[in-house]
Amino acid sequence: MTVISEPLSPPRRTASEPRDIGGIIKLVAVSIIALVIVSPLIVLVVGSLKADRFQILADMGTFRAFWVENPTLQNFRDMWVFSGALPFGRYLLNSLVILFCTVIGGVFLNSMAAFVLAWGRLPGRAVILAALVALYIVPQESIVLPLLTIINRIGLSDSFAAQILPFMASPLYIFLIYQFFIQIPRDIYDAATVDGAGPFRIYWSVFLPISLPVLATVAILLGIETWNQYLWPLMVTQTDYARPISVGIASFFGTGTVYWNNAMAASVMMMIPVLIFYLAFQRWFVSSFISSAVKG
Repeated sequence: MTVISEPLSPPRRTASEPRDIGGIIKLVAVSIIALVIVSPLIVLVVGSLKADRFQILADMGTFRAFWVENPTLQNFRDMWVFSGALPFGRYLLNSLVILFCTVIGGVFLNSMAAFVLAWGRLPGRAVILAALVALYIVPQESIVLPLLTIINRIGLSDSFAAQILPFMASPLYIFLIYQFFIQIPRDIYDAATVDGAGPFRIYWSVFLPISLPVLATVAILLGIETWNQYLWPLMVTQTDYARPISVGIASFFGTGTVYWNNAMAASVMMMIPVLIFYLAFQRWFVSSFISSAVKG
């Protein structure tokens, strides 16, 4: 009996080796870049768990900055002990109130303006869009003094409104939502009009539900921008009544002795809410960028 054997296929290991080496090189490069980016956060968290504030400075510049032998949460408990002179509980609550009001108001205000620009019968729309792009390139530092004068004239200094109202509307976010709205098919708008829906009903019931990815993107970007504000709150707040945590942390460095361990603990506390905020909206945030890349 004759046995017919099939020819052996050539080995594939040689062909895949270059691709495997390339993948390993990419993995190592990405890991190094990620480590460089995350290393300051690691040092911050590790420093917040050290009890000796002098040891934190002594460990800087060495690998001991990334390690703590006897971790403790005493620094976080001390944050509430400091409440007599530095009320960080108040600062944290102020920041959360400012964040919530700015993001909610900003999402609706920017989306309504974008809807009018995209679908409203607005004369000179091209001029308005050009003005929005031009306003975006104006640095914020160049308008803080006139804005501060206006805030003082209308009596909003040292208040929550002074930190919320000026930053709810943004040319960037209006233009970002506008770009999403103009890609929605015209048939959807016409069908809602035939059913008797007015402009606001179309905006509220039709466009907002299908715009969650771009709205989440705006919410995340606006929230991070609001949470990291420092110059403007420093200029408009004189008391602890409306002072956010970003300005409150700087109080550690103006009281004579710098308590680095408590300052790092306060920084970690400031970082946690914005991380939770990002994780809550990251699914829509990522899908918005993926859809924008596919459409582009």
